[in-house]
Amino acid sequence: MLSTMLKGKLHMAAVTQAELWYDGSCAIDADLVELAGLREFEQIDIYNVNNGERFTTYVILAERGSGTISMNGAAARKVQVGDRVIIGAYAQYSTQELEAYQPRLVYLDEHNKVERTTNTIPMQLV
Repeated sequence: MLSTMLKGKLHMAAVTQAELWYDGSCAIDADLVELAGLREFEQIDIYNVNNGERFTTYVILAERGSGTISMNGAAARKVQVGDRVIIGAYAQYSTQELEAYQPRLVYLDEHNKVERTTNTIPMQLV
């Protein structure tokens, strides 16, 4: 049996550009792509914290160290520059692979600088 699990995410990334007439996708600073364990052309889901929009697109690389998070093509209609988004990628793992499974979670500030990285989320208490 395979389980679909969160592979990596960029948490609270700030949208720096929205380019309607650019090839569809999400351009992400190549350093952030690497840190989150993502790949160029990989499918990603984007959750806009500001307006609740949720949509799927794919990764393209932006300049290393630029902090770029650019929604392109139709995705540009789902955001405003400055919106905070969560970008997640998922993968399927076998029961055996799950024994060593650890997602790559990258937490960003409002300038898309890394605040911290981890592979766990604390249990939510009531």
